[in-house]
Amino acid sequence: MDQQSASNLDIKKPEQTAPTPQNTPINPAPITSTYRPNISSIAEDNMESNNTTTGAAGALSGAFTGNPALISMLQGKLGTLVGRPSGYIESLPESVKRRINGLKYLQSQHAELEGKFQEEVLALEKKYLELYKPLYKKRAQVVAGEYEPTDEEVALGEKVDADEEEQGDKKEQDAKKAADIEEEEDDNKAKGIPEFWLTALKNHPQIGESITDADEEALRHLVDIRMSYMDKPGFKLEFEFAENDYFTDKVLSKTYYYQDHAQGGDFVYDHAEGSKINWKEGKDLTVTVETKKQRHKGTNKTRVVKRTVPADTFFAFFSPPVFPGESEELDEEEAEGLDAKLEADYEMGEEFKDKIIPHAVDYFTGKALEYEDFEGDDDFEDDFYDEEDEDEEEDLDEDSEDDDDDAAPTAKGQNAPECKQS
Repeated sequence: MDQQSASNLDIKKPEQTAPTPQNTPINPAPITSTYRPNISSIAEDNMESNNTTTGAAGALSGAFTGNPALISMLQGKLGTLVGRPSGYIESLPESVKRRINGLKYLQSQHAELEGKFQEEVLALEKKYLELYKPLYKKRAQVVAGEYEPTDEEVALGEKVDADEEEQGDKKEQDAKKAADIEEEEDDNKAKGIPEFWLTALKNHPQIGESITDADEEALRHLVDIRMSYMDKPGFKLEFEFAENDYFTDKVLSKTYYYQDHAQGGDFVYDHAEGSKINWKEGKDLTVTVETKKQRHKGTNKTRVVKRTVPADTFFAFFSPPVFPGESEELDEEEAEGLDAKLEADYEMGEEFKDKIIPHAVDYFTGKALEYEDFEGDDDFEDDFYDEEDEDEEEDLDEDSEDDDDDAAPTAKGQNAPECKQS
């Protein structure tokens, strides 16, 4: 479903040119911004220089470049002016204002039609998802080794490659077929398509960056990824796992909700909710245990402190960032950081919904990379998962002299910090 980005977010999506049934540009739904835009920089390139103004301009430039606080203050002031009326409309003749009101009515009628358009598009997507499901189900059976493709299906699959790709040297192909025959005995020992989804995810440039070596061991047990639409605007992703050593859950899910009413014909992203993962003891990939020494100022005694801190992991995907409470105020930098995380989180969900799930085999083989130019795409920055590092060493207060047990709290009267996913 085509959806336009919010005006206050710069969302760059690679164009999709793959010859597939869903060959339409994919744009994320607008995301409600939590902060007002400001002026990011003050351009001085166009300042005129002459004999009478050179000195003043130089002094002004020096004042800006040497005083970041002044720049920040001016940016904040300018940011408050964005969206304020200029007085132009109020100055127009009444007859012109009357016509403008007529245009506003026409625009409202257009918005109503846009809303109906989006509703029909959503209904069409739901209809075709039901038609796709039998194909997805059979795909999952092939991957799991529960269904063996027929000779006809295999032949037609080979024809797809023959039609879409240039064929190599015939001798080379014959040699490859001979090698395949020789290895047929070993191939028969394999069940289904091992590590199908892990390979597909790693071949996606941005999602692959979020998968750590530790994640790979858990993701080897991923047997299917599905999506469904909600009764209310939104969609749900389901990740099915075989029994594994990491968590007891058979299915991990994440649901993306839109606001109840479309704005200007577009569904606006509201929030996401992810599954609580029931990790087995000592297997939680979302945290890591840090061990460091602390030295007492007075006695010079040392102790070992252990605490859990958030870890970079793919599974942070199931703990999406959330909007702060009404009583919690964010400064501009924090608000921008939160918006970036929300945007990256939503777009990753869109990648699963519109690319990974429909075209999983193309990502498994790497063919999908031929369709898109991922270079320079910053939509999935690592800061979606990054957390600030803690200081390497902390000194103890003199009052905690007697507290020298292993795995002691980091400060008097405090427990080790809890791991919280942003």
